[in-house]
Amino acid sequence: MASPPVSEEPTTAVVVPIRSFEGALSRLEHVLGRSGCRDLMRRMAGRVVAAAGGLPVHVATDDTEVAAWATDLGAEVLAVGRPGLNIAVSVAVDRLAAAGVERAVVAHADLALARTLRPAVGPGLVIVPDGHRDGSNVVCVPTGCGFRFAYGPGSFARHVAEAERLQLAVTVVQDGALASDIDHPEDLLALPAQDRLALGVDSLAVSP
Repeated sequence: MASPPVSEEPTTAVVVPIRSFEGALSRLEHVLGRSGCRDLMRRMAGRVVAAAGGLPVHVATDDTEVAAWATDLGAEVLAVGRPGLNIAVSVAVDRLAAAGVERAVVAHADLALARTLRPAVGPGLVIVPDGHRDGSNVVCVPTGCGFRFAYGPGSFARHVAEAERLQLAVTVVQDGALASDIDHPEDLLALPAQDRLALGVDSLAVSP
């Protein structure tokens, strides 16, 4: 008797776009200082890379410092060549498609509580919004579907609308760890204890 066909999981890779560590988290500079913002950005980005688990990670950047950091962590570097988050993600996803990767998980680098990106992996559009259901912290899409990324304020609604245009099934994942990003001083209070200690956050006034 012939064995039943074995269904294979679509090949999946993670994209983490990082423009630069220099100038990152500028809204927090008056609280952490420039060096503190750099340190926090590297800490969070490293946590996001680790959260990929066994999935290959591609860091989309044209910054030499970020590229060296990513290489040290075992991630692949995708040079973008043009500025802009939407362009960086689109270029990275297109290159993954050309390499035979079927599905891309795009994760922001400032997800301070990220432990695993696995809840965001699935068919169609899988999207993890931020806590305000406004931004798109993690997005998973088929690489070859022509998905038009539209990050910025209100991106959650735009990405859902884009999936509907492409007739992709939409799965919204509510994940507290992946929904937590660091944009404002009060967000620093949600950092893990070791980060707050290293950055001296507990001794700072971080209220709005």
